[in-house]
Amino acid sequence: MSGLDGEALGFTLESISEFAHRELPDAVLLELDERDEFPEALVRRMCGEELGIQLVFVPEEYGGMGGSAMDIYRVCERMGSIDLGIATSVLATFLGSDPITVGGTPEQKERWMGRIAEEGILFAYGATEPDAGSDLAALKTVAHPIGEDGASGYRITGAKQWISNGGVAELATILALAPGGPTWFVVEHDADGFSQGHPEHKHGIRLSNTAALFLEDVEVGADALVGGVEGQGLVQAQQVFGYTRLMVAAFGLGAGWAALDRAVPYSVERMQAGGPLAEKQGYTHKLIVPHAVALEVGRAMIEETAERIDAEEGALNTEGAIAKYLATEAGNAAADAAIQALGGYGYTHEYLVEKIRRDVRITTIYEGTSEIMEMTIARDRWQQHLKTRGDHYHASARELEALPADAGGDVAALAQHALAEVFEACRVARLTRHQHVLLRLGALAALAEGAAAMARRAAAAVAGTLPPKADHRFDAAALAPVSRVAGRNAALTIATEGLRWVGGAAGGDAAALATRIDLPAIYAAQAGLIADLDTIADAVYRRT
Repeated sequence: MSGLDGEALGFTLESISEFAHRELPDAVLLELDERDEFPEALVRRMCGEELGIQLVFVPEEYGGMGGSAMDIYRVCERMGSIDLGIATSVLATFLGSDPITVGGTPEQKERWMGRIAEEGILFAYGATEPDAGSDLAALKTVAHPIGEDGASGYRITGAKQWISNGGVAELATILALAPGGPTWFVVEHDADGFSQGHPEHKHGIRLSNTAALFLEDVEVGADALVGGVEGQGLVQAQQVFGYTRLMVAAFGLGAGWAALDRAVPYSVERMQAGGPLAEKQGYTHKLIVPHAVALEVGRAMIEETAERIDAEEGALNTEGAIAKYLATEAGNAAADAAIQALGGYGYTHEYLVEKIRRDVRITTIYEGTSEIMEMTIARDRWQQHLKTRGDHYHASARELEALPADAGGDVAALAQHALAEVFEACRVARLTRHQHVLLRLGALAALAEGAAAMARRAAAAVAGTLPPKADHRFDAAALAPVSRVAGRNAALTIATEGLRWVGGAAGGDAAALATRIDLPAIYAAQAGLIADLDTIADAVYRRT
């Protein structure tokens, strides 16, 4: 899928920024946050004729612009950098309509996607339940057929919790247990028996509406069953995880950079011990540079996954999970560091980094928690390790070794070779029977694959082959040291954490693992680290 051309994407991003500059200055954002207020009229203007942001998400055949995964990542990053509450309100509509996009009949798509494009209506995604949480298979909401096999419709009863746009959306997709299995239904907000709870009083994203949904014998017609066939709900939900998790990853990326972009100019002006903080390694190399590296690793994974989705390589649920895990954890860490970077100012409501830190916290929770991401990654990559008889990460490392050395491919390869040995040590001793070990493998796999994506991105930048719609915050000269730092961190973390958990689990042989991991090479690869951090700091601060 090609999506928007470069000019159209640039115009869209510029239009979003101009609208935000005009309508959402810091003072307004802080006031709305203080009042815990969802600016419904403003969001509807954004999803209406004035801005038309909803058109990016709607296929052309239904009146939209047909944005690609790469386009939508760029839009979500820009929205996340402005305000995550408002960004969540926009995302919720497209999350809510995703079951229709992937599973609806042609008539259903024309009807409901057309309304989003033409009317800018808001959707809600009714999946999560009070007791089941993210476990979509543990549904208690039920749909009873009316007439033979639901020919006359269904009667739905149940409750949904933590629903973005729940109190304001015109339509909601509701996952309910029908006789044929979990099934999506489209429910109008004013249907008899359908009610919405009071807005939740949240820690962050207070500019979004979050409310419970209650269904008491809500009757819907047979045409409200998404796809017209019962039992397809979980399949339809799984089909879009790689895509929707990229959106949340982009939110974490945008919010993290928004926080750092406030800390950087502060440190240029803030004088301490005879000079600006921006010139002190103790400040930049702890509070700025490592977080810039982690955010750009998340970006590399997002862009690579978006490219592959657009090339129709499949749902890429695991890659989407890796991107979400890396970018949202990096966004949280960057926002936390920005508070520290501003000192006492950062801890006050007056400076927006405090709000960003509260807002970005949700990105590691919704659309699957970081722990669910770890499990998703670990299970898939464990199967890959077994299917390839331990060669999955070794093979990937060999490909990285073929990249130019200055792009960081050689260091990222060390990380993947080490990970392959950690996986094999766990297989031999059957250590994945310990759930915690399995989740730690997921975290280490994300780190290794992020460093690999970063090395490929750095190599592409040097070769001038980055995707036309890729972000260009850093040029090739800066991306290379970013990649090398990421690779060093991944290799050292995988080696030390791998030894820790293999040795810490009953039956694990850390001594044997230590002989197979090339620790001297990993230690030797740390040479040049400070110089690379210096170069990245110069790039972040735009110093010549």
